[in-house]
Parts: sequence; structure tokens; C-alpha cells
Amino acid sequence: MELLKIIFLTVLMFFVIVTVHEWGHYFFAKRAGILVREFAIGFGPKLFSFKRDETQFTLRLLPFGGYARMAGEDPELVQISNGQTVALRIEGDEVRKIYLDRLDSRKNVIRGEVQEIDLEDHLHVKLDVDGEIISYRVHPQAMLVTKGKDTQIAPRDRQYGSKTVGQRALSIFAGPLMNFILAFVLFALHTQMAGIPLENPSHLQIGDVMKGMPAEEAGVQKGDIVETINDIPVGTDANKMIEMIKASENKPMVWTVKRGEETLSITITPRSVQNEEGGKVGSSIITYFPTRSASFGESITTAGKDMVYTTKAIFLGFQQLINKFSMDDLGGPVRTFEVTGQIAKQGIAQLTYWAAILSLYLGIFNLLPIPALDGSRLAFLAVEAVRGKPIDPNREGLVHFIGFAMLFLLMIAVTYNDILRLIG
Repeated sequence: MELLKIIFLTVLMFFVIVTVHEWGHYFFAKRAGILVREFAIGFGPKLFSFKRDETQFTLRLLPFGGYARMAGEDPELVQISNGQTVALRIEGDEVRKIYLDRLDSRKNVIRGEVQEIDLEDHLHVKLDVDGEIISYRVHPQAMLVTKGKDTQIAPRDRQYGSKTVGQRALSIFAGPLMNFILAFVLFALHTQMAGIPLENPSHLQIGDVMKGMPAEEAGVQKGDIVETINDIPVGTDANKMIEMIKASENKPMVWTVKRGEETLSITITPRSVQNEEGGKVGSSIITYFPTRSASFGESITTAGKDMVYTTKAIFLGFQQLINKFSMDDLGGPVRTFEVTGQIAKQGIAQLTYWAAILSLYLGIFNLLPIPALDGSRLAFLAVEAVRGKPIDPNREGLVHFIGFAMLFLLMIAVTYNDILRLIG
């Protein structure tokens, strides 16, 4: 049951972070009047889907991200050419559906050969119906129906490319912006749950205990409060405790620990670990600070400080990665899920803090000028604003396609490396 809970919390966390990001794109695109064809969480095969208003909301199999597909960003999948035979369904005095196949089985329709069609600017179609040329107006939300699938037409004023540079930039930047807002909210929520640490620590507490190491073999448990070692009080000096453990390699030590209301005496023998100096017991040591409840104002200010601190740490990580690149320093979905599962075991407060870090990281990473990411698209918009005209969409699309392919290959390599590490 505990494992299922951890898996559920991990999946829920990623779902929330990705959904908030894509909702930013979706919301501001809709505000600009852009037709959003699909709002998807994940990639690959469809698991679940429903349509609301003009948008298809989809949950897909691979939880590696998501997308809000806007009309005009990619070439339209359904094309109609002159000379093609189609069937029209008329409601009032406008075309509401254009059928491209199974024409003989369509009821209450007008069939004919297309002489002229414009579904972007003038919204009309001319048909040769039994030798008579008839022009019909097309509704702005008319559907193209083929192979059992309805695709809404996208008039030019509903397409991504028809909007101003500012409107397009906002619809792109809104994704990372929502991640920044979510991170701030989660940092504040964590402060409310964890409280404000007081200045003076009260005791040393055992954190994680590694399997197969002396601490576990001796019966030390997570949460034990260490009071004395060999009858010497350790107080709150973690460094002192670490030095005592190092100096006792292969020598038994007697720890007095408090576990709940019990006081226990545990004999433990530190041993050497390859490539490390001195004795080790295989447990982390936490300097425990008492906490007090945080006010609303303190939650806001602490969240701001956490945002600044984490942002600096993220950019420092980027700098170190550039200076000394190593595949082992990269973590893909497998490692991220692994770490998230470990943090989820520590409680909802720690998972909330970790979710805030991931949301902030996703927002910052997406703003990097890497092809296929939001930052690259914003860079193209900046160039368009400076030169006064857009870059050739085919060239921009090729850059994003190459970037996406490279990122996908990198993700495969990193995931493979993560799996090998887990097996090892």
C-alpha cells in the first residue's frame, strides 16, 4: 500500500507540473483568439480523450511532457484541392461540415466538384453541382470530416501566425511563467507545512539508513535521536559525531539513542568504505531545529528567498555541466522518478518542496534558447520584432524539428544510462 501511495504521489506531482505549464500556453493562446486544437499531457499513444469547446483534451502514454497544439504552428493535415469531389452539409445559409470520403453514404448533403475553395480568408467554396456552379459561405467553425475524424477549419485570424509578436510571445512565455508561479506557491505551502526553524538546534537525529551497512545491522532506525557516544554527549555538533565515527574504524562504539519514549544502548562498529577516509556507519545525520508556525507574510517572504536560492543553484548546475560535461551528471525521467520516489517517502512536506524545485527548473530550462524549447521560439520572435518581418516558417520549423530530434536522442541516451546505473 505504501508503494502504491508513493507511485501515486509521484505521478500526481509530474501531472500537476506539466499541466500547469501547458495550461499557461493554452489560456493565453485562447485569450489571443488562437484556435488550440489539442491540449495534451504526455506523448505517444492516446489513453484518454474528451473534447470541450474547440479543444481536444488528451492524456497520452509517455509522461515526458505535453503540448498545446495551436492552429497554424504546423501544416494543416487535411487539404482540399480543386477538382476534388466533396459533400457539404448546410445549416442556415452556411456550410457547417465538409465531407471528404464515404460521400455516397452521407445524408442530407450537397455533392459536387470543387472549383474554388478558401478556408482561411474569404471562407467560401464553389462547387460544380450537376453542371451548375454554386458558391457557398463557410462557417468559421466548420468541420472537415474524413476517416471518421472531425477537424475544425482555422481561418487566418484564428491562426498562431496572424497574431502580433506580443500576443505570440505571451502565449509562449506563459508556460514557463505558470511554472514560476506554481513554484512560488509550493515553496510558500511548504513553509506553512514545515514551519520556520528556530535559530538554535535541539539535537542530532538519524536520517536515512543504508541497507547492508553497520547502522542497519546494529538496529539503528531513521528518527533515532543520538544522545551520547561512548558516554560522551554529542549535543548538536554533527561534525564532532562524524569525526568520532571516522576515528573508530573497526572499533566498537556504544551509542545511546532515544527512540520515542525509550532510551536504547546500541553497539555499532564503523567500517571502511572504498575510496573514502575513516570509518563509516551508513546513515545520514540531521541537525534538528525546532520549528514554529509560519505566518502568511513569512510564508511569502520565505518562498521568495527559496526562489532566489534555488534559481542560483540551478544556474550554478548549468555552469558546472558546461565546464565539465558528464553523462553521469545528467538525469532523465528514470532518475527523476527514482529521486522523487525517495523524497515522497520522507513525507508530503518534502515532496512539496521538491515539486517546487522541479517546477522552477522546468520553467528556467524551457526558457533556454535551445531549438524546440520555448526559449528558442521566443528568440525567433525577438528576431522578427527587430527585422520587422517573420522568419521563413519552413526554416524555423526545420530548426525546431532538428532540436526536438536531438533532445529526444539525448533523452534516450540519458534514460539508458540511468537504467544501467540502476541495474549496476
